Amino acid sequence: MKKLIVFVLFVCFFLRVNADNTDSTQTEKSIKEKILGDIQQNLDRKNRAVDSTIVKLDDRVGKLDSVIKVTGNPKERIDKLVERVQILEEKQKALEQNELNVYEANYQSAIINLVSMDREIKPLLLFHTTKDFFNSLSETCNPMNYDGFKAGFDKFKIYIDKVKDEDALQSTVADIVKATGNVAFPLPIVGAYSQLLFSSMADYINSIGHNKRDLKKEAERMFAITTTLSQFATDKNLVETEWDGITQSLQEMQVFYDTVMNRNLRMIGVSRMDITNGFTRESDANRRYLYLTVLRQKAADYVLDVRKQDPKDWKENIYYQLMDAQLIKVRYGDITYRIKHHIDKYSVLIAKYKTNKEIGPHVVTLDGKLNQLKSTFDDAFEPNEYVHSATRMYKVL
Repeated sequence: MKKLIVFVLFVCFFLRVNADNTDSTQTEKSIKEKILGDIQQNLDRKNRAVDSTIVKLDDRVGKLDSVIKVTGNPKERIDKLVERVQILEEKQKALEQNELNVYEANYQSAIINLVSMDREIKPLLLFHTTKDFFNSLSETCNPMNYDGFKAGFDKFKIYIDKVKDEDALQSTVADIVKATGNVAFPLPIVGAYSQLLFSSMADYINSIGHNKRDLKKEAERMFAITTTLSQFATDKNLVETEWDGITQSLQEMQVFYDTVMNRNLRMIGVSRMDITNGFTRESDANRRYLYLTVLRQKAADYVLDVRKQDPKDWKENIYYQLMDAQLIKVRYGDITYRIKHHIDKYSVLIAKYKTNKEIGPHVVTLDGKLNQLKSTFDDAFEPNEYVHSATRMYKVL
């Protein structure tokens, strides 16, 4: 039940966030893609300028080498060698500028991806409220929702009330039936108490005389529905057990994300509340784009400042931030893939029981709701694409 609540909270948040955001998922993606495209175009422009400078400098070095090689004038040779050294220093500065340009673009990409994930991770954490499917799944496990169960169970309660003083087992079952046995509090059809219930139901069936065929048939139908639902619920619980690991991974990723996000925001001089107001809760797509443009410039300014303050080790600090941002995206993609795979397991569960004569008609109604859940998830999350983009989010020198 705890796992189901976690999954329900997950979907619920997803719907709430979607209600808050007025533009579509595709618009959300296009905002990030546009700003990342702007970063790439700016880097390409700078790279072309640096490449052009290097080509010209190499050409000048080549001409100087030709002169140095043939000149017989010692003074001219020394002057040309000095000029050659100066040109090589200019080339080194151009190469260093190119390195700075790449680090600026990569850190801008890291910041944009981190901030964008603030809107992406929260729907993932609360995706679990498309209550339609999961509520229906719980209702399917409740024997009180089956007409073939109710009539037999009503008579079983009368039987239990009569024999409850005969032994401890019947007394315990009588207490269970009294405390549960309704739509709000269904019978415990799995676990330790379920075995006591089944044993008592078997005793009830055996107590019915052969001349009461209709009553016996009714009781046997009640018993068949209960035991079948017990197996269905057991199989369902096995599927939901995987949520322990998924939930833990989600929680760990959220902590790691918050740590990395807050650290990088401090580095560029932006508060988390400013991100929340200016981007996460902002419904206007154009304003979000403009906000990311400002953040992009702050990221570039930070890289430049770090290089000025620590010319020797400036790249190390930036490098670790790049790796942390990339790792978050990979973990995010991995978790969404696990959730997608987990949802698919419900298809196997439904297929196993939808032809069962006792509970099949109820189980088969889950198919359409599960397909709707899958569609909702697939429209919002693309696990493979997320991992793929994470491995290609930076430029290499």
